[in-house]
Amino acid sequence: MKSLDDVLQGIDGALDESVARLFELLRFPSVGTDPAFHGACRDAAAWLKRLLTEMGFTARMDETTGQPVVVAEYAPKGLPSHAPHILFYGHYDVQPPDPLDLWESPPFEPQLRKGADGEERIFARGACDDKGQLMTFLEASRAWLRARGSLPFRLTVMIEGDEEGDASHLGRYVARNRDKLKADVVLICDTGMWNAKTPAITTRLRGCIAEEVAISGPSKDLHSGYYGGPARNPIRVLTKILGELHDRNGRVRLKGFYDGVDPVPLSTRRQWKSLNFPAKKYLGDVGLAIPAGEKAYAVYEQLWSRPTAEINGIYAGYTGTGSKTVVPAEAMAKLTFRLVGRQTPAQVRKGLRQFVKERLPADCKARFKSHGGDSMAVTVAESSPWVGLAQGALKQEWGRDPVLMADGASIPVVGTFKSLLKVDSLLVGFGLEDDSVHSPNEKYNLKSFHKGIRSWARLIGGLAHQQESMTS
Repeated sequence: MKSLDDVLQGIDGALDESVARLFELLRFPSVGTDPAFHGACRDAAAWLKRLLTEMGFTARMDETTGQPVVVAEYAPKGLPSHAPHILFYGHYDVQPPDPLDLWESPPFEPQLRKGADGEERIFARGACDDKGQLMTFLEASRAWLRARGSLPFRLTVMIEGDEEGDASHLGRYVARNRDKLKADVVLICDTGMWNAKTPAITTRLRGCIAEEVAISGPSKDLHSGYYGGPARNPIRVLTKILGELHDRNGRVRLKGFYDGVDPVPLSTRRQWKSLNFPAKKYLGDVGLAIPAGEKAYAVYEQLWSRPTAEINGIYAGYTGTGSKTVVPAEAMAKLTFRLVGRQTPAQVRKGLRQFVKERLPADCKARFKSHGGDSMAVTVAESSPWVGLAQGALKQEWGRDPVLMADGASIPVVGTFKSLLKVDSLLVGFGLEDDSVHSPNEKYNLKSFHKGIRSWARLIGGLAHQQESMTS
């Protein structure tokens, strides 16, 4: 295999330039869910289009029903017919920075600060999720092009602006453009490391649906002195129903909820167990000590391979300062369900609505609302050649075998790619648990950024070697 020294030395020597480009992208307040920032989203997309054009890609901004999608294509001349087509995905939108008073520096004025441990960290909203991560791949591609003049595969880059909001916008875009986007594999850098020294490849993601349930009773808010007792209180009705959602062992009681929840293969369970997941620290770091999921499963299994039903918020009656003696006309709850295996959003949604209606008093009504972004669970075979390629590249860079792990969160677009493009996604990211993603003082370690670029360069090198082997 040809030495990668020229590419890696180029990455090391140009790190300051790479950080400067990342800082430019971080300065855009591209909050995709807030109309006040939609101009900044378009500016961020335009900046990425210019960046990719300067790198030698044919780039464009495509309109969607939401934020624009940046699509850039690179097709080297003289590429052998067996060379793969790679699709890289990332997102330029970020979470709202609130609460602003908890930030140590302005969220859209990136800073590089050295901690007491000597580690340099980049602080800004989007530093990790996902601007810093997507730039690791783009900077690796830049370094490869600078050193070698061409990439060893056909590459399409797609960067969207609705990941933190409504995934249906991109879903519709992919459905309309599936023929143009067909690829052999999707590369995604929106996940994390096992720890600060150990890289990881994520092979499982849970799916997700978001639901809203509203229970109405009396025709208007009532004086509790005049109606308290005989009048049905929607808060009591709603909380009773929600309280029955789980049994004493933590299992969800919706009819058919566990249909499609397949057992995890024994080999995967053994591998997970060997990781010695730090359950006590995991809960202790957030002020907890007792696992609250299904009692028959370890904490890591509750996170990675079991479905959940969570109540995210309840709103009803008077919530202002002081007291107001009221029996409210309506009570509302927001819920999310994490899905695994072959569970479908439709099946879980049907189970929830049936569960609520069966417990509804005759003089109350239920109203339901579904929020966008449904996704099914995704599993990538650990025996996949793409996983094997990434394992070799990551071990070369980090000096230790990467962990094959699952993630309890959801990345809806992975399911979109699987269902519409019939292609697997390779999930390799360099985020850390303490990166404060979605929270104030979000950061990305400079080491994560630097070695992330080098890791992708090594993976590109693995693909180049693969082409050489098939040609010779």
